[in-house]
Amino acid sequence: MSKQPVIICPNLAENLNKAIAKCPHDKIFILVDEHTHILCLPLIQKMESLKDATIIQIGAEDIHKTLETLAHVWKSLGDGGATRHSLMINLGGGMVTDLGGFAASTFKRGIKFINIPTTLLAMIDASVGGKTGINFNGLKNEIGVFSPSECVLIDTQFLKSLDSYNLLSGYAEMLKHGLISTTEHWAELLNFDMNQVDYKRLLELVGESVQIKEDIVAQDPFEKGIRKALNLGHTVGHAFESLALATGRPVLHGYAVAWGIVCELYFSHLKVGFPKDKLRQTIHFIKENYGVFAFDCKQYDTLYEFMTHDKKNSAGIINFTLLGEIGDIRINQSASKEEIFEMLDFYRESMGC
Repeated sequence: MSKQPVIICPNLAENLNKAIAKCPHDKIFILVDEHTHILCLPLIQKMESLKDATIIQIGAEDIHKTLETLAHVWKSLGDGGATRHSLMINLGGGMVTDLGGFAASTFKRGIKFINIPTTLLAMIDASVGGKTGINFNGLKNEIGVFSPSECVLIDTQFLKSLDSYNLLSGYAEMLKHGLISTTEHWAELLNFDMNQVDYKRLLELVGESVQIKEDIVAQDPFEKGIRKALNLGHTVGHAFESLALATGRPVLHGYAVAWGIVCELYFSHLKVGFPKDKLRQTIHFIKENYGVFAFDCKQYDTLYEFMTHDKKNSAGIINFTLLGEIGDIRINQSASKEEIFEMLDFYRESMGC
């Protein structure tokens, strides 16, 4: 898989013009959701290179990351006269870049696409690394392909229109990057004031976070080994996310990951000796900023069933990414059903639910 350039944009219009110029095309399509159509599209739509672009709009939020929405995008491309030489620009959060990347990668066996992430989560996670896909059969990202965009253009001006919930959702993935990198980076993330956001400093932290992910993806583009480090918090987090959807109370992806980190750091302490003080500090930060996802012991079996569908599993064994210390990554760590239930007990006790 080829590496996609990730550009922190001092001037989005200038960087986008250069990116488009590097992609010979007959037509341009811009994929937006109902929010980015209003809030973000006006920032690029007046560009000369986009004057004849066709806009495709989809619903916002993860509930629309479906086969039906994907079919709508395919149909819109076909109805709009797209060919194998067309270009699609995905302007939105992780749902737009995931689904848009998958649509572009499969339409006529693949057209080129550019990602312009507009949420913090998409900037440091969803739009970087070449993963695309949709939810299917009640499971997160069940169907998809590895397919890098031509480039990712990051402009933090979009973050100023985000509410605190969406900022925190992305920040959870940054915290994960801190945990798998260095104690210094983890500590500066815990000390960043999310109530009084310094956007200049946040841009620097975003750059560091993207670099951490890029370095790992470069070593293991198809997730055969060390890239599984990026799944810290996700085995349990995706189960929380799926339960939330199934019970009609959807949660933002980053919140589910944050709660998943609580569980998987507990396993890390129990199984490979992750330090208790750092476990407590991280749990305190998550509890203070993300609240709690409440469930009872009657739902343990459902959560366990969701975990059995995780893509990191092999031969029916549920695999976790754990840490012996910050930056000391232990992939392919297994746990029994009894241990997973004990972990869920710990989560409910430590988070006060």
